[in-house]
Amino acid sequence: MTALPESGRLDWSGVRVAVAGLGIAGFACADALLQRNATVTVVDGQDGPEQRNKAQILDVLGATVRLGDGDTLPEADLLVVSPGLRPSAAITTAALAAGMPVWGELELAWRLRDPHGAPWLFVTGTNGKTTTTLMLASMLHAAGLRTDAVGNIGVSLVSAVMDPDPFDVLAVEVGAPQLPFVHTVSPHAAACLNVAEDHVDFFGSFQHYRDAKARVYERTQVACVYNSQDPETIRMVEQAEVVEGCRAIGFTLAIPQRSEVGVVENILADRAFLDERETHALELATFDDVRPPVPHQVANALAAAALARSFGVPPAAVRQGLRDFQPAGHRIADVGTVGGVHYVDDSKATNTHAADMSLRAYDPVVWIAGGLAKGQTFDDLVRRHAKRLRAAVLLGADRGLILEALRRHAPDVPVVEVTGTDTGAMRDVVRAAADLAEPGDTVLLAPGCASWDMFTDYAQRGREFAAAVTELE
Repeated sequence: MTALPESGRLDWSGVRVAVAGLGIAGFACADALLQRNATVTVVDGQDGPEQRNKAQILDVLGATVRLGDGDTLPEADLLVVSPGLRPSAAITTAALAAGMPVWGELELAWRLRDPHGAPWLFVTGTNGKTTTTLMLASMLHAAGLRTDAVGNIGVSLVSAVMDPDPFDVLAVEVGAPQLPFVHTVSPHAAACLNVAEDHVDFFGSFQHYRDAKARVYERTQVACVYNSQDPETIRMVEQAEVVEGCRAIGFTLAIPQRSEVGVVENILADRAFLDERETHALELATFDDVRPPVPHQVANALAAAALARSFGVPPAAVRQGLRDFQPAGHRIADVGTVGGVHYVDDSKATNTHAADMSLRAYDPVVWIAGGLAKGQTFDDLVRRHAKRLRAAVLLGADRGLILEALRRHAPDVPVVEVTGTDTGAMRDVVRAAADLAEPGDTVLLAPGCASWDMFTDYAQRGREFAAAVTELE
């Protein structure tokens, strides 16, 4: 088996690489490896129009592409796996059994990058990581740095490190599926926002999912940013193997202690990155700079600020970055007010933890929920928010699980089930919610479930919700 190149080597001639998966990450990995003269074989279990289009491009560039068979391991010196592939996938198991190195996209990007190139700032968490990554990129940009938000956010990290115009620093969203096959990556700073049950179907258990998340801190150089109000992230930092001298930095919605960023009245304050942190705090921004200033959005802002401050971003750029920040779609997005009722699209709340954060921000609520539960239960969520629910409107394949939880823990809350399964059913959902709501209420789409039973993704679900609200107007 050919020895693998050291980090930063420009010529991969003679190295045979198998790339499993032809999505955004897989295509970028194959393209980058071909640019470095590697011999590349790409495999994907799907054989649809999208895969064929990408295969045609890679074929012209010199790759061998096999569609319709994602399980058979090609002859290779290295297997690069896409984040959508489970760690237990047949091709991954075969490679490990054969003693073949297995890398994920993060590891390949780290090996391809210029060793003296842009540092990486990692953001992970069950919820809030896209928002926090975009906030962080906005702060870095406000500081005059060339940067981008990349990774799990939909922009390939491999493509970023291959960019001929070098970046100063990269804000990298990291999903748990990207972390199992990371070996040498060493971020400047890393944050885990929170940990709750999710992707259990992907990893096989919550413990495996949690352990994958914890790897975000491995070999961190300057700052491990953790949620002071989430015991699991505290344990992750305590157990992390980091570069000597790396600091643990907490973020909290309470008054910050030393080595924390937190809240003093309505001020986002830093007691971590100033010399007088034993006795002083530094103002970074106020609630007025955070949009919307709901608790979990403030927490996201604090985590982003901690990462930015770890890279030397001044307080003025933190504040300006928050003011310039443009939220990604379908995350606690204000859709409008009709008849005195406020309509909010949080279609991105695809698990109970995200729905919990969203429900905390509004009272009273007509809650729109349901979809694919992904093995979750809803009793704790309903029990926690029963008193703020005006009513609930349920849709989707697993709506019965939420209905049963409501019957057990909120029996007096009116519930409407919408049984339609076409995307147009969202009109019936919104009309039902409008009938149940009273002036001053919030109709909140925070499904707590995945969308694939009725919609192509959570974005389509959110668009259908917004369109239905427009029809009400």
